[in-house]
Amino acid sequence: MAALIAAAEDTACPFEVVLVASDRPDAAGLADAASCGIATFARSPRGIPKAEYEAAIDDALRAAGVGTIALAGYMRLLSGDFVAAWRDRIVNIHPSLLPAYKGLDTHARAIAAGDAEAGCSVHVVTEELDAGSVLGQARVPILPDDTADTLAARVLVEEHRLYPRILAEYVTR
Repeated sequence: MAALIAAAEDTACPFEVVLVASDRPDAAGLADAASCGIATFARSPRGIPKAEYEAAIDDALRAAGVGTIALAGYMRLLSGDFVAAWRDRIVNIHPSLLPAYKGLDTHARAIAAGDAEAGCSVHVVTEELDAGSVLGQARVPILPDDTADTLAARVLVEEHRLYPRILAEYVTR
């Protein structure tokens, strides 16, 4: 999220971050957004029916005038109804070279498979997990002494480079 906020500060950037929402009220991105004067929405979904929780997020997004949702570190599956309501207006950054390694533990899985490279993908969110159209990717070599953590750190650098660029291209398509 920090990379998107930083990119949006450039007057030539075609997107604006108008709301940062999280299902974790202690998420660092919320503090980053607040320090930049960006509105936030923070609510834990615990004990709230999914449809009710997503309706609250939807209300907040629409009230803020959001046109495109850029997920970053949001680790909950969105319902088909929510995705349908925002069809082709939700993008996500995923830490693998999709379609490889959908879901969790992507770095460990790439290392265990003996892959020569890993990376990240920006994709359109659909009802199926990590299955939407890939909009862009960045590749990172897997080094002989890599662990999931060291690989994740190098991939994160590329995520911060890739996501703002691809989001800018996507919102101006």
